This record gives sequence, structure tokens and C-alpha cells, in this order.
Amino acid sequence: MLLTITTTHQPATDLGYLLHKNPARLQSLEITGGQAHIFYPEATPERCTAALLLDIDPVALVRSHRGPAGEGFALEQYVNDRPYVASSFLSAALVKAFNTAMNGTCKDRPELPEVLLPLEATVAVMPAASAEQLRRLFVPLGYEVETEAHLLDPTQPAWGNSRYFTLRLRHPALRVRDLLSHLYVLIPVLDRGDKHYWISREEADKLLRRGGEWLPRHPEREFITRRYLRFAEFVNPTLERLLADDSLDEETPETTLADFPADAVGTLAGASESPEVVAEASAPANGEVPVKQNLHDLRLDRVAEEIRRLGAKRVLDLGCGEGKLVRRLLKNGTIEHILALDVSWRELERAQQRLHVAEMPPRQRERLTLTQGSLLYHDARLAGYDAAAVVEVIEHLDESRLAAFEQVVFARARPGAVLVTTPNADYNQRYEALAAGEFRHHDHRFEWTRAQFAAWAAGVAARHGYRVRIESLGPEAPEVGAPSQLAVFEQ
Repeated sequence: MLLTITTTHQPATDLGYLLHKNPARLQSLEITGGQAHIFYPEATPERCTAALLLDIDPVALVRSHRGPAGEGFALEQYVNDRPYVASSFLSAALVKAFNTAMNGTCKDRPELPEVLLPLEATVAVMPAASAEQLRRLFVPLGYEVETEAHLLDPTQPAWGNSRYFTLRLRHPALRVRDLLSHLYVLIPVLDRGDKHYWISREEADKLLRRGGEWLPRHPEREFITRRYLRFAEFVNPTLERLLADDSLDEETPETTLADFPADAVGTLAGASESPEVVAEASAPANGEVPVKQNLHDLRLDRVAEEIRRLGAKRVLDLGCGEGKLVRRLLKNGTIEHILALDVSWRELERAQQRLHVAEMPPRQRERLTLTQGSLLYHDARLAGYDAAAVVEVIEHLDESRLAAFEQVVFARARPGAVLVTTPNADYNQRYEALAAGEFRHHDHRFEWTRAQFAAWAAGVAARHGYRVRIESLGPEAPEVGAPSQLAVFEQ
């Protein structure tokens, strides 16, 4: 089993400090059934690669074996892929070899574990049901995924491919400990959950400790948890802990409230789990009863209206979620095609169900493409569209990765117009439910003030040949503005 980790961070040899392993010498340690060797095939200021090689002795593996695995036929304990294919052996070796790095500590350079590095990891070879399964597990974590399938028997190509792949992962900006935690959890998941050691309640604690920062937001968290723990007695309680806050998947409730004066907004929001459930429509000048509407509906209606005004015929919905904007766009008869993209398979499945795609008339169905993808990597499918909607998406990205988002959307796809909405952090003080500095949603990585959003939008427009205007969304309050904001970029 071989894992390599490469960075081009300057100086690249910082990787040695992070992994707590000297690039100048080979280091070996004992593991179950064999040895692990850590060495550096390359270590220059420009590029550094660390390798973890597991040398498993099949006989020693049988002697140390416990549990029912490998007892299917007389020779299966000796004739199997365990010594050669990435499995729980590699996961356990990661902890033993890189424990300091996985815990986010670096004695000589204490600031280094928090630095975001360009990282590439290669695992040879990885078992998986399909290349798509690998994508479903790693793409939501921000990786560019490349897979190389291997023939079942090179001398018999007609037999087709095996279930083994060489997996290459690339990430533009990631902490090393995050990469290690992703691999630690997902490698045994891909290995059919067939661990080489006994699974006890301690495994649930390990899963929550190593995956606690990212697993609750992963669209495949249920699959990952079941494959990692195997037994219902451990799986179900762990899922309950992970799914305790289902607002991770439902950011904006459907509840609507009547309009209230601006001074009452904070009080009302304090009674709700999500402050954004409250959004007052401005009181009509004719004295009629104000319209009931929540903030998310207001955003979607405004974006759909602007797309209609632009006369766009081909539209991108980037970060489409369960398809609420798509539903509005389909009502616009001038739109010929909508490509709705989301990183989460779970959300795309919800969109299919809630839009009743299976029951759509053929012509209506031809107008819509629902597909998985990331906004952090170039995707040729996004080119050639008149408008792109990015509704409440950017705040879910790390600020350090907005440059990649900018390149994907504005530099490469280059739609005729781009509509971006995001919360207005100035307005947060109106919500009694929010403490100072707290974000409106658990998964927000940042929230910008009006000045910050305007500065970012102006920079993007100048760099890519767009003009931009900023609009307020929702009722405006003195000093702090409206709860949400919209940037409309046009070429």
C-alpha cells in the first residue's frame, strides 16, 4: 500500500515540519502484520513529496487475524488483497506515523498547522464500487478527483476492469491535518467497512473525533457512518449525534410571518431557531396589508425577476440545492435550458423529487439538467450561458477559496450575467438570537458587511471585464441596511 502527499507551497519542505518527519532520512515503524516506511522521494523548496509505504506480511497477517473475515474458503486467509490494497491497515498506519500532524501540532513551527497548502495525495490502489463512488465521497470535501481504473487481468482485457483504482486528490488550499482526517475516515469506508480489528464503541468516538469538523456537513454522512461502524448498535446512536441539527441541510425554513415594523424584527427573530425566517416586505404606500414573505423567497423571487429582465435563454443555477429557484425559472417560458449544479447528491435527489422531474412532459424535461459539480474547479459544462445565479452560496466557501470560485465562474465559464446574493453582516445586530460575531448559519464560513461585499464585487468586475451594481434585499433599517444583498454582474 502506498500513499504519497505532495505540496508546492513555498518552501515546500514545510511539509516535513508538519508531518514531524525529517525528509533527509528513512523512518520505519512496526504495524499490525508488517512495517510502515516513511520517506521523501523529493524534497526541494519548490516541491516536496512524503510517502507512506506499508509492507504487509501475509503470513504475519493471518497469525494476527481476529474475527470472521477471511474465513470464506480454506486458502482465503492467504489469497486475498489485504496486503496490497488501501484498507484499515493504511488508516491505522496514518495515526501511528503522523499522529502529531493529525492532532494539529507542530513544536518547531506552531503556526504552521493552520496554514492552507496546495496539496495532492495519491493512493495506490484503492478499492471502490465505481469511480463515481470516489467522487461522491471526496468532491464534497473540495477535492479535484482523478481516478485510474485497473484491468481485472492485463492478459485478458475482455474481462474488463477490476474494482481497484489509483486515486489522485488535489486541493488548492487545505490544512494537512484535514487531508489526513479525510483519508483516515474514508479509506476504511471504501474498503467495504471490513476492518482488520474489532469494532467497539470506541470506534464511534474515533469517527466523531476525526470527522467532527466535516462529517456533519457531508452529503454522504449516513453512508460513511454505516460503512465505518458496520453494526447498528453503534451506527444509529452516532447518526443521531451527527443529525441532531438537521438545519445543516435546511438553511431557510419555509415558515412565513406577517409583516412587522422594523423595530420588532430583532424580538421576533429571537423566538426562532433561524433568524432569517423573518423578513418583512416594505409596507405599501396605499395602506394595504403588507405581503407575507420570508427572506429566502424574497431572494429567489428577485433573482428570477432579474433573469427575466435580462432576457436570458440559457441559465446556470450554481448551488441549486433542492431546486427552489429552478422551479421559478421553469415558469419563465423564454428560458430554453437550465443547468442546475450542486456539490451534494442528497440535495440533487431532493430537487428531482420536489420538482417531479420523472413526471415532467418531455419538452419540459429537456429544458432542465440536474448535475453534480464543484464551483472550485473548472467545468467545461458551465460555458456558453447567458446568466448564472449564485444564491446564498459564497458564504459557504472558505474565503481563501473564493479566488478559485472567481476563476471558475468569471474567468472560465464567463456567463453574460452573474447574480450573487449573500447575507449582510451589518444587519446581524438586529437579531437577538445572534451573539456578537456569530453567523446566521452553522455552515457559513464568513459573512460580509455591505462595504466588504461591494469591495469584493468591484474587484471581481474589474478583473474580468464586468460592470456591477449592488442591491439591498429585504426591509432596510437605519444604520445597518437590509438583511441580504445582491450583486448583478453584466458584461
